[in-house]
Amino acid sequence: MDTSLKVLVVDDSSTMRRIVKGVLTNLGFHDIEEMDNGWDAWERILMGGVGLAICDWNMPRMTGIELLNAVRSHPDHKWLPFVMLTAEGQKENILEAVRLQVSQYLMKPFTAELLVRKVKRALSN
Repeated sequence: MDTSLKVLVVDDSSTMRRIVKGVLTNLGFHDIEEMDNGWDAWERILMGGVGLAICDWNMPRMTGIELLNAVRSHPDHKWLPFVMLTAEGQKENILEAVRLQVSQYLMKPFTAELLVRKVKRALSN
C-alpha cells in the first residue's frame, strides 16, 4: 500500500474528518487534505494528484453519491479509489453506490480497524 498518496477526506463534520485523518495518519499517510462539501472536493479532484477519496454521503452543495458519479464519469479520474463513509445503510443507497462502482462502502459508526481494512481493499483493486 502506497502511503505517499494524497488522500482527500470529504465530510461536513469536522469531527468525522479529524477521526478519519487520525486513522490514516496512524496507518502512515501524511498527505491528507480535508474538504467539507462535495463541490469543493470535486474541484480539488479535477486539479489532479488525488490518490484516494474517502467521502461522506450527505453533504451540502454536492452529495457524496453525486461526487462519486462525477468521478466515475470523468475519463481522467474514473479509476480513483473511492470509499463511501456514511450512515446511509438503506439497500437502495448501497445498490446505487455499487452501480456507480464505489471501491468500498463503510457504515458509520465504524472502528479504526474496519476503516483500515476498507482503505487497504480500495487501494488494492
